[in-house]
Amino acid sequence: MSDGRIPVAVLGATGNVGQRFIQLLENHPWFRVAELVASERSAGKTFANATDWRLGSSMPEGVRDLPVLDYHADIQSPVVFSGIPSEVAQEIEQRLAAEGHAVLSNTSTHRMEPDVPLLIPEVNPDHVAAIETQKANRGWKGYIVTNANCSTIHLVLALKPLHDAFGLDAVLVTTMQAVSGAGYPGVPSLDIIDNVVPYIGGEEEKMQTESQKMLGSFGDGGFVPADFVLSAHCNRVAVRDGHLETVSARFKRNDVTPDEVIEAFESFRAKPQELGLPSAPTQPVVVRRELNRPQPMLDRDTEHGMASVVGRVRPCPLLGMKFVVLGHNTVRGAAGASILNAELFKVEGLLPA
Repeated sequence: MSDGRIPVAVLGATGNVGQRFIQLLENHPWFRVAELVASERSAGKTFANATDWRLGSSMPEGVRDLPVLDYHADIQSPVVFSGIPSEVAQEIEQRLAAEGHAVLSNTSTHRMEPDVPLLIPEVNPDHVAAIETQKANRGWKGYIVTNANCSTIHLVLALKPLHDAFGLDAVLVTTMQAVSGAGYPGVPSLDIIDNVVPYIGGEEEKMQTESQKMLGSFGDGGFVPADFVLSAHCNRVAVRDGHLETVSARFKRNDVTPDEVIEAFESFRAKPQELGLPSAPTQPVVVRRELNRPQPMLDRDTEHGMASVVGRVRPCPLLGMKFVVLGHNTVRGAAGASILNAELFKVEGLLPA
């Protein structure tokens, strides 16, 4: 029997991101997990029998006995959250969008397409205008909306108030990314213990292009990237959850002080906060003033994992200003980002009936 909440499907339900979707959607006031979809290896089993549950909380009772459907199943839920591998996402996500579903995707496949919004609701909510262009271009009844790469989301949340206040000219970022970002089982233990891996395939390119798309504009049917240059170094480190990033920035205004940067961070509020969306952090960028914060173990769960946490704001002799940013990579950096996008769409009347 319906309880008034919108039924949703989770694609890739047995994987790391799929499990996080299910955990975050438990007791959600607007959405109810109704369908679970995974590969042929899991299809036909109950979710409990198909899944090695790896999150700290227990598997929600409401999903334990749900059957796992295969990728070609006839999905009934109007809203689909996708955490499927990129190699199978194109055909499946496009088919569901054509059928009339709202596909909220964590997968990289469609992020940079010229009619697909790459969305952070605090940063570029106006980019939802691309949905109508997408539907007209492709003849779809539904649509695909993506959230960014896990490291990019937290970087861009921190850059947005600075870009608005001072104008970005150049950004240099070095990441120290948690092993959970590689999925499960992820990086072999003998490769990551006592080690740092200075390469994550495609990650640096994603950070550079996705940041400029989100901080740019949409108009006349197309995206215009932001006019600053960004260089990224991406590294995998032996941390379970939480990506730490060191950032140096040059602004178009050359007299910006650390106090002004901190004020820009702390005063930043946007549409999700104004609307009171259920998953929105009260403060999207949280500043820590201790000399040795933020740290993944201590700060990744700030605002239930939905905020970017910054610290060590200080002058940079090379570019002008530098700071550290930390974010939970599987909450706001993945499943939580898609859920927040869906909440915005519900309020704005963009979800299919």
